[in-house]
Amino acid sequence: MTAVPATAPPRPVDGPVADGRPERSSSPAGPLRIGPHEVPTPVVLAPMAGITGEAYRTLCREQMAAAGGEGVFVSEMVTSRALVERTKESLRLVAHAPGVRLRSTQVYGVEPRTVGAAVRVLVEDDLADHVDLNFGCPVAKVTRRGGGAALPWKSSLFASVVREAVRAAAPAGVPVTVKMRVGIDAEHETYLDAGRAAEAEGAAAVALHARTAEQYYSGTADWSRIARLKEAVTSVPVLGNGDVWSGEDGVRMVAETGCDGVVVGRGCLGRPWLFADLAAAFAGRPERVRPTLGEVAAMLHRHAVLLAAEHGAGVGQPLSDVTDVDEDRACREIRKHVAWYLKGFPVGSSVRQRLALVPSLDALAEVLAELDPDAPWPGDDAEGPRGRTAATKRVALPHQWLDSRELTGEAARMVADAEASVSGG
Repeated sequence: MTAVPATAPPRPVDGPVADGRPERSSSPAGPLRIGPHEVPTPVVLAPMAGITGEAYRTLCREQMAAAGGEGVFVSEMVTSRALVERTKESLRLVAHAPGVRLRSTQVYGVEPRTVGAAVRVLVEDDLADHVDLNFGCPVAKVTRRGGGAALPWKSSLFASVVREAVRAAAPAGVPVTVKMRVGIDAEHETYLDAGRAAEAEGAAAVALHARTAEQYYSGTADWSRIARLKEAVTSVPVLGNGDVWSGEDGVRMVAETGCDGVVVGRGCLGRPWLFADLAAAFAGRPERVRPTLGEVAAMLHRHAVLLAAEHGAGVGQPLSDVTDVDEDRACREIRKHVAWYLKGFPVGSSVRQRLALVPSLDALAEVLAELDPDAPWPGDDAEGPRGRTAATKRVALPHQWLDSRELTGEAARMVADAEASVSGG
């Protein structure tokens, strides 16, 4: 088993350099402030289930650091109930590598007291420096329970969840932020009310994915909604999310909307070097990463090596120190990343199929070695949307959820029972 390399593969840069370093010009955006934390580069890696574990966060952090930047890299979403119960998987999900300056974790829940209890676990056990609350997930198994993007429709419930989280985090000085969508659908928008309520309840920042839950990941994000939210929320930072595929997109979103920073999700799938591009773009520099196929293959393999370490690691153990690795799980998980990494490159279907079936890291390296290492960056063919682009879909909601903005009747009983069995809650 090859040890986890200390650094990422060499990163190519385009653009003028002086004395071996890229030229600098004035920055189009200032640093991002989240509560007591000042983040030099106003860029946040969005939580993505099954994607943004410590392995992928490591790659993205390294790429941004190589370009002289420092952003926010949020863990996968963890449920409040699981955190209160301190399940093994929940503790693994919220673990960050030693030395990470800003440990950011996203929490999901629908019952205010349980969310508050989960946040107390994070702060009292010193597991997080920043907590993000999920009010943007459009997935049916979440919205059907009144969670994610469905929850802000119940305005009092939304305010209560934010209030309890902020109250639980306050003694430790840990800021709480909110991530949400425009609303459930075009007839049931919630983002302006929710943004003002989050601000009033003490949230340190508000992030908006500029689509409704019904839009899922289809079409084009409506950045004008980010601009409207920025006008409505005036005392804390507003972050924009949706269709940031390049460094230029990130800078353009800030310029067009006035938002204080950008949240990047699907745009970085299979391309952790997007964070180097964003760091350079926000520093006003022209260079961009354009890796060869050989460099992409090296990154893909290292991603798999880090995954093997992540799934073999003890809580809080540095990935570089892990010896009891889990190659089988890593090889299964890296499969979904293969098409994202190789998008646009001249790699035949038979090779792609073999990459999806490799049983070990050595086997993965053998197949990757067959690729042409000198194949250049394919340009436009490698750019643009990645990941889920499903068409609009009706949002799954609890019975009679849309009848009222208040939490009453059957909906109130459902939320009360949703996490009632939580031990220690």
